[in-house]
Amino acid sequence: MSRLDSAIRRLEAQRACLNRAAAMIKDVPGIVLELGLGNGRTYDHLKELLPDRRIVVFERKAMAHPDSMPPAENLIEGDFRDTIPGIAAKLGEQAALMHGDIGSGDKADTLALAEWLGPMLQPLAAPGCMIVSDQRLTLAGGDVFPLPGMVADGRYHMLRLQS
Repeated sequence: MSRLDSAIRRLEAQRACLNRAAAMIKDVPGIVLELGLGNGRTYDHLKELLPDRRIVVFERKAMAHPDSMPPAENLIEGDFRDTIPGIAAKLGEQAALMHGDIGSGDKADTLALAEWLGPMLQPLAAPGCMIVSDQRLTLAGGDVFPLPGMVADGRYHMLRLQS
C-alpha cells in the first residue's frame, strides 16, 4: 500500500471513530480533550461535531493553521508529561470525549508515552467517556469499544469508560 493510501485510510478511520464517539456521548456531560493538535484537522472536525462543547487542546508547540487554532484559554502547550499531571482541577470538569493522536516516528517512544498516558487520563475522564486514539491506551474500567466497520483492527482504538 502506498503511503498516500495509508494516510487516506488513517484519516478515514479517524473521522469514522470520532463521528461514532461524538454520537455516543450525547448524554454524557463534560468537555472534550484533544491530545495533540498537529495541523488542527481533527480539532476543526470536533468543533463541527460538538459545537456546544468546550474543547481543550494539549500540544507540545501549537503551529496549526490559524483557522484551526483553539482560543488561548483552551490551549495547553508543553510536553504531555509536564502538562497533564495535576490539570484536573484547572479544567474544572471531566471529559466526555478524549481524542489522542500521539504517534511519532519513534515507535519505542510512542509506546512508552501511550503506556504512561492511559493512567494519567483516568482522573480527567467522566463516567461514560469515550476515548479515541491512534495508540492503544489502557484505563481502569475502560472497555474496548467496537470500531466502525470500515476501520481495520489496530488502525485506531476506541474505549468507553464504565458509567
